[in-house]
Amino acid sequence: MEIFNHRLNNYIDSWMGPRDPRVRGWLLLDNYLPTVAFTIMYLMIVWMGPKYMRNRQPFSCRGILVLYNLALTFLSLYMFYELVTGVWQGGYNFFCQDTHSGGEADTRIIQVLWWYYFSKLIEFMDTFFFILRKNNHQITFLHIYHHSTMLNIWWFVMNWVPCGHSYFGATFNSFIHVLMYSYYGLSAVPAMRPYLWWKKYITQCQLIQFVLTMMQTSCAVVWPCGFPKGWLYFQISYMITLIIFFSNFYKQ
Repeated sequence: MEIFNHRLNNYIDSWMGPRDPRVRGWLLLDNYLPTVAFTIMYLMIVWMGPKYMRNRQPFSCRGILVLYNLALTFLSLYMFYELVTGVWQGGYNFFCQDTHSGGEADTRIIQVLWWYYFSKLIEFMDTFFFILRKNNHQITFLHIYHHSTMLNIWWFVMNWVPCGHSYFGATFNSFIHVLMYSYYGLSAVPAMRPYLWWKKYITQCQLIQFVLTMMQTSCAVVWPCGFPKGWLYFQISYMITLIIFFSNFYKQ
């Protein structure tokens, strides 16, 4: 396994180029194998979980759902606040921001974005709760695609472009997750459901997020500042897939 891990890292490094030394030694970032392993385990549970639960009674999970979703609400709020204030502190350029001119603000952004990356691992629990509660209709291709890809994408982001222009999508997404996880947490309490008016706006906000992220990313292509263009093209492409999938979900 160690040999495979070494070869995998060497292959990735030869393909991607030098990593950002500021994240060397950080939890889960030095080696890609753990992120891959977590993703494979996630997909295996997605495949086997509903089969295991088929002839079993669903679990309520109400208490833990409230705690889990509110914890993610506060984590998302923390990340949103730290990213906004960090960007302000560093005087980030909205149209294009490189990864080395922000000084101490870059370090602050990197630290918060590590938590953003790690939160994508925590969010695998979204699917596991669906399985335990037998809400299999919510385990869609879009859901699996989004959850499994985000963790992997952000492993690469953290190793090569852990600050600078990478901040925008994570900032907007953290804000959306404040809305989303607060809704999920409170909706686990039946008495609260009549007051949760923002449910119907969540998908709309997500679509707005993807469009604005794509537009802001495109700005760095038009007005370059040294941020790697390959990353920009990839993000634009990924946003297009999310716009397509979420639009289809919204129409349904």
